[in-house]
Amino acid sequence: MSANPTGKDGLDGGLIVSVQAPQDSPCHATEVITAMAAASLANGAAGVRLDSPEHVAAVRRRCPQALIIGLWKRFHFKSPVIITPRYEDLAAVWGAGADVVALDATDRPRPGGESLAEIVTRAKTELGVTLMADIDTMANGERAAALGCDWVGTTLYGYTRATAHQHPPGLELLRPLGQRLGIPVLCEGGISSPRQARQAMDLGAAAVVVGTAITGIDQQVSCYSQALAPCRGTRQGRN
Repeated sequence: MSANPTGKDGLDGGLIVSVQAPQDSPCHATEVITAMAAASLANGAAGVRLDSPEHVAAVRRRCPQALIIGLWKRFHFKSPVIITPRYEDLAAVWGAGADVVALDATDRPRPGGESLAEIVTRAKTELGVTLMADIDTMANGERAAALGCDWVGTTLYGYTRATAHQHPPGLELLRPLGQRLGIPVLCEGGISSPRQARQAMDLGAAAVVVGTAITGIDQQVSCYSQALAPCRGTRQGRN
């Protein structure tokens, strides 16, 4: 099992780097993910957030003392829930060596027939898992805490039908969630600068999870390329 079974060490005030890449990207290769995770930890990250048992296990081998939040993105055409949707996905991530397992804790229907309450109960009683609930609203954050989740993250704020009119990061959720829940609240999703990360901490986040702004090479390069595309023909025409 993982080196830090409670998943609590180093959380307060820390940066969690989400080291993920699209499956069709060269960066999705296990050796690339592992290298980016190791670089993040070497430069002060309190932990990393990883997708899939394979990547969790690889980073655990290279960085045995790391705090790892694991998840498994699984796509099902009958359900919008992607982040660790089923108990068997959760068990696989935990078995690979994660300290904490993140799962979608919204009120959307899950594939496989199990409810969130059933999955949380099984995870606690059968495995003793530390759980991070990825939520979108106050109500779902409160429900996740009541079910027994250990951490809550604003990961899905702005990404569900109920919050489609909102734009991440979910800064407005941080203070009320922190006041009501009594468990660590992490700000995740849409953090694009150190200034925003500090703002989240000032609003009460126990830690800040940053992904695309640090490790999202595909999306970052694409944005720059698109922004500069109109200049290419103009520059060539001047020569």
